[in-house]
Amino acid sequence: MFTNSKLSKAVRLAFAFGAASSMLAAGAVSAQTETEEEEAKTEKTERIQVVGSRIRTDGIDSATPLEIISADIAKDQGLNTLGELLRTSTVAAGSDQLISAYSVGFVTNGGAGAESISMRGLGANRTLVLLNGRRAGPAGTRGTVSAFDMNALPVSAIDRVEILKDGASSLYGSDAVAGVINIITKKGDDASINVSGSKPFEAGGETYRINGTYGNTFDRGSWRVVADYNVNTGLKRGDREFFDCQERLLFDATTGERVDPIDPRTGNYHCTDSGPGLFNLNGGRFQYDYTNFGFPGVSETNTTVTQHPDGWYWAGHNADTDGWLDGLHPFRLKQTMIPESAVSSVFFQGDYDLTDDISVYGEFLHSRRKTEIDSARQFWTADIGYVPIGLAPGWEGTTRVLPVALTDHYSSETTIDYTRAVIGAEGMIGDWFWDASFQRTHNSGQYEQDIIIRDSMLMAQNAILGGPCAGEQTPLTGRDCVQVNWFTPEHINGQFSDEVRGFLFGRDIGKTIYKQDTVDAYITGDLFELPAGMVGAVVGAAYQSDMINDTPGVETRRGNSWGLSSAGITAGSANTKAVYAETKVPLLRDLPLVESLDLTASGRWTDVNTYGSDTTYKVAASWVIGHGFQLRASRGTSFRAPALFELYLDNQTGFLGQTSDPCVNWIESTNPRIRENCAAAGIPETYIAGVGGSMTSVTGGGAGVLEAETSVSKGIGLTFVSPENTFGASVDYYDVTISDQVSSVSGAAVLSQCYTSENFANEPFCNQIDRRDGTDGDWGVDEVRGGYLNTSEQKVRGVDFKFTYQDTFSFGDLRMVLNHTNQIERSFQQFSDSDRLFYIKRVGNPKHVGTLSTTLTRDDWQFNWNISYFSKTSNYHLYANENRTTYRGTPVTFLAETPTYILHAASVSYTYGDHIDLTVGVANLFDKQPPVASPAASNVVGNVPLFASQLDYLGRRAFVNMTYTF
Repeated sequence: MFTNSKLSKAVRLAFAFGAASSMLAAGAVSAQTETEEEEAKTEKTERIQVVGSRIRTDGIDSATPLEIISADIAKDQGLNTLGELLRTSTVAAGSDQLISAYSVGFVTNGGAGAESISMRGLGANRTLVLLNGRRAGPAGTRGTVSAFDMNALPVSAIDRVEILKDGASSLYGSDAVAGVINIITKKGDDASINVSGSKPFEAGGETYRINGTYGNTFDRGSWRVVADYNVNTGLKRGDREFFDCQERLLFDATTGERVDPIDPRTGNYHCTDSGPGLFNLNGGRFQYDYTNFGFPGVSETNTTVTQHPDGWYWAGHNADTDGWLDGLHPFRLKQTMIPESAVSSVFFQGDYDLTDDISVYGEFLHSRRKTEIDSARQFWTADIGYVPIGLAPGWEGTTRVLPVALTDHYSSETTIDYTRAVIGAEGMIGDWFWDASFQRTHNSGQYEQDIIIRDSMLMAQNAILGGPCAGEQTPLTGRDCVQVNWFTPEHINGQFSDEVRGFLFGRDIGKTIYKQDTVDAYITGDLFELPAGMVGAVVGAAYQSDMINDTPGVETRRGNSWGLSSAGITAGSANTKAVYAETKVPLLRDLPLVESLDLTASGRWTDVNTYGSDTTYKVAASWVIGHGFQLRASRGTSFRAPALFELYLDNQTGFLGQTSDPCVNWIESTNPRIRENCAAAGIPETYIAGVGGSMTSVTGGGAGVLEAETSVSKGIGLTFVSPENTFGASVDYYDVTISDQVSSVSGAAVLSQCYTSENFANEPFCNQIDRRDGTDGDWGVDEVRGGYLNTSEQKVRGVDFKFTYQDTFSFGDLRMVLNHTNQIERSFQQFSDSDRLFYIKRVGNPKHVGTLSTTLTRDDWQFNWNISYFSKTSNYHLYANENRTTYRGTPVTFLAETPTYILHAASVSYTYGDHIDLTVGVANLFDKQPPVASPAASNVVGNVPLFASQLDYLGRRAFVNMTYTF
């Protein structure tokens, strides 16, 4: 039968990944007959993709840099998701990746709980993800959906992942700038049920999974179905000591001793998280003594207050009282660090031979993910500002205060339904193999967010100043006004009455739809024969349509969510047409120092209706020198069409302080161009302080303006495989430059570009700024409009190393694999006259990353040991005084570095008969905790640096995986 022949499998698998040499080699043997000689040749072609016990499939001797990750790694290391599996690769481990924990407190691309992979740190939307050789459409919520969510496919359905480490737009089209990740699912006719789980030695972060698979192969085809249910119980901030208390971590610049203030209530270093209280305009804040510790009353230490209710004291106004501040509220300890999630999924694939020469095939994937996040936030009288202390019941004095309360009404729930269906046919026309397929991806997501109602906040604040409340209704939501007691200890501490909750709080619900249809067809075969072999070719065409419609919640759309940005409906579509071709030419064979020399060339013409057409190419050479040595090199161009959200994102609003305006106190600016341009704008010399309120910062899409990003990728490498196939090594240099990169230009960047322009009168950025007319001395910026533009350049350079060793000994079969990446450069320049930002060695971007995996197999036993390592990082170079600053006038130093970080995992597997496979192990074997950093210089939770996805948040944990095969 055609479908089940070795030949068909070779062709399908070869094209599924699309490596040029593999694809064309498959085509070159497509017409071979079933003689013994031809069968051997077919087996040789099949060897390219089919894993054998002693056959190398690790990418060392492939024509292009290729890494193959077996899904067994997930079982051996206790990994729970596809994202965790991919982050074991050094192409991902060298840069910060989007993990679900980042959606706590931040709005991330793809919405809450989404995980994606950014190869080489170039961005997830510059990494093309394929599923069985075809695009995996985007998944997620909110307007910035653009990448495949790694939660959508269960790791239990995966056989392996193949990573092409250089640009490949000429083969695959848009997005393949950094490389291609191809996820290959399991095949076969086995039936099994699997259960697995992971349990940290401390509470929190448990995972549980159950899945079953059943497959069948019959005379004319095969089918397989996988069902999976996966639960992550989540991790709270209070579950780990290194998260709970955020200390200052400051040290005397001379002696090195800690100078953090001591909290007299605990005797420990003070926790400096932002807390509630009555913030005093003249410094510090008035707080209530909830523990009855006995702090002196406000009027005893502050002469601007003559009367106050019992229990209030003044804290945080000098070094002695900084330790009196309430820093660690119970709401903070209940904040989510790793979201609680549940993912259910089903995957089906099958094929059927219509004739001996034509087969049909199909795939179906559906998954549902539910993610829940708990958090806390401050809210205060921001719209009326500081108010006279005498307006607070029981208070008298001359100062002004800002009542700041804390609430845990800041939870969210996200539900995503992701469906992908593929139907296709393949066959032979003479000696040529063809394939045609249609794919539809449908993503439907709903996101719910606790919010504070803005029109209720405005009415409640105005009531402090004597505005109406009783009998009034809010203008947008129609809620009956409730008097809010802004200054009571209960309100400040987040203990609100049901009436106040019903008045101030709400929940917004948004929905995201993303659809993608693709049609792809190609034909491959031999053109003619040269002395060195057959010249193969592939010709194909593709069509793709994308559509997004993100509708935020009602209050978000009408700007009625207090303290959060507003957003409109993001809706739009794009259609892409392409034709592509590829050829492999064998130039030389069987000469001294030239066992073979092959040249592969590919090209693609693409037309996108949102910006126009473009062409890309790639040329690669493979020179097998002999005695196991091979030299490989490539150069190619790639492109990325703007994502739909970059084109159609409806205006999102936020706020910037007037200090972002370069024209504030421009008379004292050291930049002569700023002085000249601000004067030309009519802003007087007397405008020395931003007297008005904050400016509105608007971010929107760039439809009609954006063009595709372009890039050039270069690489050269040397490989070696020992004659006995025991030792293998490869060294590959990579160099990628992206031009006209699409980036979001912030309001602050717009202001800077306008007022530092050499051609101020005609500077287009200045048209994005609305300034006030100077009434009452207010020349502040009213609104500044940023958005997505082709402005940037990004570069990455580095070297990938790989070493493998495998041999058989009396005690068993031993295999060792070392992967190492040395990152030379990753830099970003937003504008041609901007300073270039260099990221390597910053926190989250180690220069050296690697993994060492050792496996010993003996009879029915397998022993695994894995080491992951990341070199030290530091952010000190970002500061003018490096790690030196002052605390209350005292010279101190802070921490903004991470030492070399090494993680170990060990496991043992046993196969009992033909039915049971059991694996038990321990991840983070030595309980390596994350390094700590000072909040004065780093983004931290507790004292753990954020945006360093290499760090382990869970600690030592045991895991088990058991499979029963029927």
